[in-house]
Amino acid sequence: MEEKPRLSRLTAILTQLQSSKIVTATTLAKKHGVSIRTIYRDIRTLEKSGIPIVTEEGRGYSLMDGYKLPPVMFTESEANALITAEQLILKNKDSSLVKNYSEAIQKIKAILRGPQKEKTDLLTNRVYFTYNYDNQRTSDYLMQIQLAITNFQVLHIEYISLAKKHTRRDIEPFALYSTQGNWLLIAFCRLRKEFRVFRIDLIQKISSNNEYFESHNMTLEEYYKKTYST
Repeated sequence: MEEKPRLSRLTAILTQLQSSKIVTATTLAKKHGVSIRTIYRDIRTLEKSGIPIVTEEGRGYSLMDGYKLPPVMFTESEANALITAEQLILKNKDSSLVKNYSEAIQKIKAILRGPQKEKTDLLTNRVYFTYNYDNQRTSDYLMQIQLAITNFQVLHIEYISLAKKHTRRDIEPFALYSTQGNWLLIAFCRLRKEFRVFRIDLIQKISSNNEYFESHNMTLEEYYKKTYST
């Protein structure tokens, strides 16, 4: 009875190593409810099986650069979660998100086999969300903004406020959140020299001249505390 849970844990550890830059033994131990010594044994087992794990003293573990794992196998519940998320995304009001997720989910469905594929096809036709504000697509910039956030890229935007005021600004994208069907962008506005919130559906145009900015080294939680503590 011990081998199956351990095999499941080894697979999960391998997936986490692939999806993170570096993972500590303490983090892995807490996630899987085992001792740090058990994690050490698991890491040695993965290494003996040929997985190129890099150990950074005092930091944790990572996979060797360039190493790729075989295609991921999904449990039935995981596949069902992805299908349900697809139906939610299709109701989103940003067309760039809809397009990219639809293409991604097709690649995921392509690796499903046999009964699992049949079940996900069935679920696709049995899950439906009605709200979509008349199915209107009100923006097309979410994917571009996400890339700018992760690459610390300055964006030039043309923006029309709710008061119908037209401005042009250079911004440093920081974070995104969604509320009441609208995507909102938190960014440092170089025009106002402070953080501002912009509705993505009110952005008329986005461009970039490949200028980059230094990370603000602040989490979203720290931003809220700083902004709303006064």
